[in-house]
Amino acid sequence: MENIGSNTWIYLKNGLHEAQLSNADAVLLHMNTYGGGVLEADSMRTAILNAQIPVYVYIDVNAASAGALIAIASDSIYMRSSATIGAATVVEGGTGAEAPDKYQSYMRGIMRATAESHGKYTTIENGDSISTWRRDPLVAEAMVDEKIVIPGYADSTQILTLTASQAIELGYCEGIAESVHEVIVAELGYSDYNLETYNPTFYDKIKGFLTNGVLQAFLIMFIIGGIYFELQSPGVGFPSAAALTAAILYFTPLYLTGYAQNWEVLLFVVGLIFIVFEIFVVPGFGVTGILGILFILSSLILALVGNINFNFEGLPAKEVFKAFMTVLGGMGMGIVLIIYLMSRIGKKGIFMNVALHADQEGYVSVPLEPESIIGKTGFAATVLRPSGKVNVDGQYYDAISLRGMIEKGEEVVIKRYENFQLYVVRK
Repeated sequence: MENIGSNTWIYLKNGLHEAQLSNADAVLLHMNTYGGGVLEADSMRTAILNAQIPVYVYIDVNAASAGALIAIASDSIYMRSSATIGAATVVEGGTGAEAPDKYQSYMRGIMRATAESHGKYTTIENGDSISTWRRDPLVAEAMVDEKIVIPGYADSTQILTLTASQAIELGYCEGIAESVHEVIVAELGYSDYNLETYNPTFYDKIKGFLTNGVLQAFLIMFIIGGIYFELQSPGVGFPSAAALTAAILYFTPLYLTGYAQNWEVLLFVVGLIFIVFEIFVVPGFGVTGILGILFILSSLILALVGNINFNFEGLPAKEVFKAFMTVLGGMGMGIVLIIYLMSRIGKKGIFMNVALHADQEGYVSVPLEPESIIGKTGFAATVLRPSGKVNVDGQYYDAISLRGMIEKGEEVVIKRYENFQLYVVRK
């Protein structure tokens, strides 16, 4: 059981690809989920609707929320007798509260469109042809909006959730089975079959983790924050290292999955070069710095959308919107990070030693010991012409004679200390 997200989207995409390469007769999705990300679920349902081979779903326990959308996209739905499907209202990830109506409207629309995509079938009654939806779009909408009434199943105060038997009655389930084997044999009619299970690799899991929208926003936060602090303190090293590491983690999985293209990565690199040029060649903040930031932000957005050579034809608006909001969210978190660190650097805690403190009382950058020997007597350890070495209380010091040359071994008196040297006269 796993929530719908970037991981499951990658698993489905890879699984469909493998099934097509192996000339499989069909794909069977084994589902048990409480839901997850709407955008990932929409990508998954689109992949299922466009699949070249039949895709069936077996709901083992739950197909809630985003899971219901994916199940409805499949060619046929099969359920365990105790399973349920529905409750697709969009909720806010942080609080679980119902999201604003514009999000519900979007979910109602894609649920209805998915149900309608399966078309109608025609029956003859009393000599008349009657067309009926294979999957009633109103039922799909009722899984999102409690105001839609499905008589006998949901009134105007309930979000629609169907049991297996109710789903069969409303045309949202083709059969009840208690195992995958029973689905394949009894429902699909494959008495002799070979079941190949897609097992995600460790690389798939890492790629899914790194392409999670929330993590991408955090990576953008570190990129923006790192660049800002490097601009403030050129040559420090750590901010630029953090920004570069975050950029690598951001672009690598997108490049490997075909989203980020060479020119988009190059655009980011050019932006970095412009910023470095601004820092070290023309200090300040001018045209090169502004262009560098624009190039970097553009590359971050374009890497998230599936354009080819800047061709956006047929690109879904929701994909562009998701990319823009991810980058905007990362920028917002970057600004918050910058404000927080600027208020904490130099204060008590883990940032105590990051900055120099204004109060440096009691500390100096050079030793004061030679000042304490002013007025003492020593002897010339070397010839002073006029500079050389003197010995005072067994310690050797650089010294300069104030009155002519002093021979080695002659006694001297220390008159003053300046510029890391003693100034002496013959005793």
